[in-house]
Amino acid sequence: MLGWALTFFILAIIAALLGFGGIAGAAASIAKILFFVFLALLVITFVARALRGRSIT
Repeated sequence: MLGWALTFFILAIIAALLGFGGIAGAAASIAKILFFVFLALLVITFVARALRGRSIT
């Protein structure tokens, strides 16, 4: 999921450089949403592993 967020972020940068503001904004929004979903899942995973008594690393 982090890979998809990075892909949309790079797409947004390229679109912005080429002057496609609408596409750049949409791609940046998608990248931001995917990044926050990734962070939420990461935190949930860490908490679940900690509650089970397993090491996080």
